[in-house]
Amino acid sequence: MTAGTVHPSIAVLERHLTLYRRLWRASVFSSFVLPVLFVVSIGIGVGGYVGSVGGVDYLSWIVPGVVASTAFQMAVGESTYSVLGDFKWVRAYHAMRATPVRPDHIVTGHLLYLLFRVTTAVLVFLLVVLFFGALHSPWAVTVPLVCALLTVASAAPVTAFAASIESDSHFSLLFRFVMIPATLFSGVFFPIEQLPALVRPVAYASPLWHAVELCRAATLGAAPPWPVAAHVGCLLLWAVAGTLLAAHRFRRRLED
Repeated sequence: MTAGTVHPSIAVLERHLTLYRRLWRASVFSSFVLPVLFVVSIGIGVGGYVGSVGGVDYLSWIVPGVVASTAFQMAVGESTYSVLGDFKWVRAYHAMRATPVRPDHIVTGHLLYLLFRVTTAVLVFLLVVLFFGALHSPWAVTVPLVCALLTVASAAPVTAFAASIESDSHFSLLFRFVMIPATLFSGVFFPIEQLPALVRPVAYASPLWHAVELCRAATLGAAPPWPVAAHVGCLLLWAVAGTLLAAHRFRRRLED
């Protein structure tokens, strides 16, 4: 690569950002406004009836869960129709492959774009809840890093899945049986200790639960249920395995 040449992954990122510059208004409500409204209605409204969880007011307890689940839902949502569409309908990936851009560059550029989207939303969200007094520790500055890791851990395997199918009907199954249950049963709204013991291992396997616990520990200044290294290790495992699988699926689909 000669001096001054843009790395192929950055070129893919620039393509995504150019499209987003024209479409960003459509994502404002879901990415920024909706989570804030959710915190106000559930954290403050319902929290007035719930009281406290583990000695912490419900608003402070639920905020890190909502932050992590927002990152999770954005990562999954942006790795479904847009990925399949660029294969099947727009064929943008095929156009990229006709250039020196390799499949792994395409995957990396896609993940970099999601990191930009999620990190921006998380920073705005944290700034808003700061004024609600929901952040109790300087460790809260690590929340964007946790959400960035969660983004890759969630988006990469979904990207691989989207690159492996031909019909968008599969996404309804993904949303119904993966994304929604993961959001409901990963400690976002209530401690998973309230789940039946038989179901808890499912929550432990979810990257969202590990991110929720890390974010909650950071915003409250408390120790997570598992060692930090164990939570981070599980997220890294999802991220690395998912990214390798996504690159493999892109390579197979683009070279067939």
